Amino acid sequence: MMNRLTRITLAATAAAVALGGIATPAFAQRDPAYAAAREAGKVGEQVDGYLGIVGSATSELRKMVDDINIKRKAVYAEKARAANATLQEYAFTAGCLAIARTEPGEKYQAPDGSWQTRTSAPPERDARCP
Repeated sequence: MMNRLTRITLAATAAAVALGGIATPAFAQRDPAYAAAREAGKVGEQVDGYLGIVGSATSELRKMVDDINIKRKAVYAEKARAANATLQEYAFTAGCLAIARTEPGEKYQAPDGSWQTRTSAPPERDARCP
């Protein structure tokens, strides 16, 4: 029998595949503004599973990030129910996976809350990450 963390991780992985990868979800990939913000280091993956703004935000950037996060939360809520997990557990696991999938040059949130730029080395991840 699978333990709870394994079930959540499997469900989060399935959602990442269904979305084309959490770090670059299919709905965001179609948005050139998202790709530009990601490439410029204006947005990054947070440990809580949501996209964050690095530095100051314009109203357009805030609107885009909010829209992506609303869509992520809806997917997380659905998948969390299916995995018999809480939304927070599921989102955290998705955040772990999204940070692991960042590419060199992209921003991510380290366990201490600071923004880091991914290098060729693995990103710093929370010790609780699967």
